[in-house]
Amino acid sequence: MDVLVVGLGVIGATYGYLFKKAGHRVEHFLRKGSPKASIGRLNVDLLDGRINAKGVAVSDVYNVEHCSRKHYDLIFASVPSGGWSGVAKTLVDEGISGMVLLCSGIWDERSAVSERFGQNYVLGYPVAGGNIVGNTLTCCVFDHFMLGRGERAAIADCAQLESLFGSCSIKLERPHDMLEWIWLHMAINAAVVAVAGKHGSIADTAASAEGLMDSSAKLAEAVRTIRETVAIVAARGVCLRNYRNELWAYRLPTWLSAPLMKRMFRNNIMTRKIMTLHGNVDDLRFVCQCLYDSGKRLGIDAPVFYGAVETVLCG
Repeated sequence: MDVLVVGLGVIGATYGYLFKKAGHRVEHFLRKGSPKASIGRLNVDLLDGRINAKGVAVSDVYNVEHCSRKHYDLIFASVPSGGWSGVAKTLVDEGISGMVLLCSGIWDERSAVSERFGQNYVLGYPVAGGNIVGNTLTCCVFDHFMLGRGERAAIADCAQLESLFGSCSIKLERPHDMLEWIWLHMAINAAVVAVAGKHGSIADTAASAEGLMDSSAKLAEAVRTIRETVAIVAARGVCLRNYRNELWAYRLPTWLSAPLMKRMFRNNIMTRKIMTLHGNVDDLRFVCQCLYDSGKRLGIDAPVFYGAVETVLCG
């Protein structure tokens, strides 16, 4: 496939690298004023969960090819901090066309997404993370990727995407509704970020994440906070019964769920690394603000979450 990755962020660079290694033609679109516009090569430090559940360390080089055409089989767009809506305008302004795989935190309603992208997009969500410092991409990637179901995707046929990810040895997981799943994922992230930031510093994400993962008391508080943020999502009309698999662990008594989570973080190197590598403070604040504003507007009782967010956003 001919793939265009919008930008050169962590997620785009990680999957762009994987697509290219699988034999696909991959280019990146970067605005002329972007500080990354001159980058032609990234050193890759990858913890690869496709090979082994614990991850296999891979060191490689990714040669970054820049946008050279106007049509692509796939446009892969992963934009943080609610910036997804600007992607459609950029593509129109640049005259670039193709099926869009939009994998970003979206707190907007479905109608807003469809208004921007029409009928040629599908929602997804990466199961990967990391950071880029200078010309080095440090990342980890799991063996699956979240993708909207065909009947709920705007595009009629997802066969090309199945083939693309299959060529990279990545399985596709299809939640009941991709947009609702994204809302729930943002709710869980907001709760975890708020509690970690309350007890640490959102400016030092790695240390705050470590402190949370190593403390049963903080994890218990995170579970209680997740219940509050999930209630905010439910108030938007989401039927939580459709997401039992995603939410069962947070419904257990905290005296049971917190030690289980602590053990998981201690033993799961991949999950622990992805928690410590996520350092986009603006994105973390954005997620917290989305849930906070909606919860207040909907009148949801979430005192633990609101208090933690107020500490984080004012910190």
